[in-house]
Amino acid sequence: MSSSVAPPAQPAALYGGTSGRRVTVRDIAAAKERHEKWPMLTAYDALTARIFDEAGIPVLLVGDSAAMVVYGYDSTIPVTVDDLIPLTAAVVRGSKRAMVVADLPFGSYQTGVKEALSAATRFLKETGAHAIKLEGGRRILPQVEAMVAAGIPVMGHLGLTPQSVNVFGGYRVQGRGQDGDELMADAKALEAAGAFSLVLECVPADLAARVTASLSIPTIGIGGGNQTDAQVLVWQDMAGLTPHTAKFVKKFADMNALLGEAARSYADEVVSGAYPAPEHAYR
Repeated sequence: MSSSVAPPAQPAALYGGTSGRRVTVRDIAAAKERHEKWPMLTAYDALTARIFDEAGIPVLLVGDSAAMVVYGYDSTIPVTVDDLIPLTAAVVRGSKRAMVVADLPFGSYQTGVKEALSAATRFLKETGAHAIKLEGGRRILPQVEAMVAAGIPVMGHLGLTPQSVNVFGGYRVQGRGQDGDELMADAKALEAAGAFSLVLECVPADLAARVTASLSIPTIGIGGGNQTDAQVLVWQDMAGLTPHTAKFVKKFADMNALLGEAARSYADEVVSGAYPAPEHAYR
């Protein structure tokens, strides 16, 4: 064999990779095979999408958490498809490499396959999103199967599913005891239905680890310990902009204090007349 034959190219890392194309479901699957962990963040506008994309975040979720962090509601339930469409389109326009996943909001898919396909199709056609996410297990398998058959990549979501908060009686850890067996069955059913990945929210760490080991598709933890294939956080929680957060949140910055300080500095200079200074004026 000639010594001049080049070795096969190594796959690009999912986090921080520099490929000139969008991350795809195949890239996500390959990272699972390599046992490579990766981060996901929410985004709701073009500016933060660009920042996270340039930071190498491979997947951006336009979450129904926009209900709280963008629109000011106290739960995810009120937000609509029409509310999320422009936010998703902005994230797609603001990013170049990241896969953009759109959350299907409450009421847009629970009633049946037709409604689910209609909502998912709108996100792909009107925003350019690359995949959708929806909550639930075996009860929404017909919707998942129909979307996958129509060529729409589906990210599942089990554990604490915020759209069902009224059924749960609050934001509580899910999957303890025998409920863990039900969650495992839901996870395997979603995989069989064609979901390409699965969010596990607020579940015991040992259960999340067992689900991750049992599936060939990647799991994405949020309050599920560190044995999942990936992690996701609402970006305002991650950056310390949200005043009250769940136990699983680590604040990696203090944007609340930073923005407050910037606003007060600006206001003080306006009041004193220091701003705008001569260099900020046109001649």
